Amino acid sequence: MTLPIPRLDPKFQKLIRQDVQSMHAYAIQDSAGMVKLDAMENPHRLPAALQAHLGQRLGALALNRYPDGRVDDLRKALADHARMPEGFDLMLGNGSDELISLLAMACDVPGGSILAPLPGFVMYAMSARLQGLQFIGVDLTPDFELDEAGMLAAIAAHKPSITYLSYPNNPTANLWSDTAIENIIDAVGRQGGLVVMDEAYQPFSSKSYIDRVARHGHVLLMRTLSKFGLAGVRIGYMMGPQALIAEIDKVRPPYNISVLNYECALFALEHQDVFAAQAEELIMQRTFLLEALAALPGVKVWKSDANMILVRVPDASHAFEGLKHRKVLVKNISKMHFLLSNCLRVTVGTAEENAQLLAALEQSL
Repeated sequence: MTLPIPRLDPKFQKLIRQDVQSMHAYAIQDSAGMVKLDAMENPHRLPAALQAHLGQRLGALALNRYPDGRVDDLRKALADHARMPEGFDLMLGNGSDELISLLAMACDVPGGSILAPLPGFVMYAMSARLQGLQFIGVDLTPDFELDEAGMLAAIAAHKPSITYLSYPNNPTANLWSDTAIENIIDAVGRQGGLVVMDEAYQPFSSKSYIDRVARHGHVLLMRTLSKFGLAGVRIGYMMGPQALIAEIDKVRPPYNISVLNYECALFALEHQDVFAAQAEELIMQRTFLLEALAALPGVKVWKSDANMILVRVPDASHAFEGLKHRKVLVKNISKMHFLLSNCLRVTVGTAEENAQLLAALEQSL
């Protein structure tokens, strides 16, 4: 149970930035005893034999020493795994969240700003505001497509330092028009900004930008191992032209990736066929879940290229509480943005978890 936070002593209020005092911390729902379908995690654990193998490997690490050159082995393994283009380099973050924060720090120049479509990943706006940068959000269309004209107008007016494009998007789970994306990338390039293609959900997506990223000298591609199946390990990585990555990497804290984290990631990449099979299973479950949810009365679903599904129900609060009462936890995003009215975001789970979700949702409607 979460206890209420006591009021800050007035004598400390002048020490903490006023905008920080007015913010809300990122909320993590209590999931004890629940079917956990709220955070886009891979529901599959390592097979028992691999658990034992990994345990022995982690137990042999020199935890008394700082991380060493082994982290470069991970960078090389990730570059090979992602098919990183020639002339590019790769930097690591403690999850994508840290990379997003480091980008805001590196690009905090006078008049700098960050632009992203809305609704989108909350950390784009949060990182901008914490760094004191202006954040510009451009609303998607009612069908959650890019408002290309709106994006181009915002780029021309604000000349953002960074423009984020999620591919696919969170929380809407869709891929956007390639033509619109290329036009936006070109417009940002003409005014001297950076574009970050965020491919957090790449293991479940029908397309990637990796084969096109080398066409542009101002585009970075960001991924994470969280959706790969290592959400607890916290490894994000970002690829881009070597000179650009070298500058951004200067603001990265030393030893930001622990020995345990990089060894877990290396182990997973050595057994990536296991994780690829898990992703294929989840894609099959996504197809089943999309059809089953669409068949429920009063429910609207949108096509998904991620391991989540956006669902609109007649009353999101009622459905969310009904699901929670039946021990199924999803994310109520109905108040995140006006376009998400009465929407829930549902993670694709195992066959058993998805069956529990459908039964609970039918009763909760």
